[in-house]
Amino acid sequence: MTIERMIDEQARKWQQATDRRKKKQESTGPVITISREPGSEGHVLAKKIAGELKIDLFDREIIHEVAKSANMSERVVKSLDEKERSILENWIQFLKTSRWFWGDEYVHHLTNVIGTIHEHGSAVILGRGANMLLPPEETLRVRFVAPFDIRVQNISKEQNISQEKAKKYIYKEESDRKAFVRKYFQVDIDDAVNYDLVINTQYMKPEQIIDVIKASLKFKKLPARRRFDPKTEA
Repeated sequence: MTIERMIDEQARKWQQATDRRKKKQESTGPVITISREPGSEGHVLAKKIAGELKIDLFDREIIHEVAKSANMSERVVKSLDEKERSILENWIQFLKTSRWFWGDEYVHHLTNVIGTIHEHGSAVILGRGANMLLPPEETLRVRFVAPFDIRVQNISKEQNISQEKAKKYIYKEESDRKAFVRKYFQVDIDDAVNYDLVINTQYMKPEQIIDVIKASLKFKKLPARRRFDPKTEA
């Protein structure tokens, strides 16, 4: 499926979800950002979390492809109504005036895409520095980690490669991710202060991790967001 087709289908899903919530006077679901060490099973866990909470998953590859194109990012933003676009524009302006925001065209499009996903709500966003781009009080920011030897085993099994190749893969991925976050946000990706939860996946089963995520959503009390004004809706 092409990126254009994926965007169009996602826009339809967002509209259908909004229509359903209008009828039931419901708020949107939570937005969870996930950062992970290579081999910590973060992608698998992100899928399980999204499935359990019945919300959408946006992985870094899709977000990256959309953010590379001004046309694609604009198509995503067009799924927002006028009020939501104004909120997004104000947030982007705030980021531009922040000392760490890198004035780069790619990051501008990236912020448009991730900001739009956030405005729609009900999403798990995997990677691409989403935890740095979104308001921390409105998201649950999670990072998955695991001991190096465990991650080597996981990558070796997952990709059917030798442990030596798995090590090289991890070194490369870690280096790229750290460089990306350092370049655009001037922070250390491993700094726990940038997350609400840092979870070592070595000894916890997926269902236990999901329980921790659910409890954290409850305790953090993310603000309810309707995406419509119930006073003006028929």
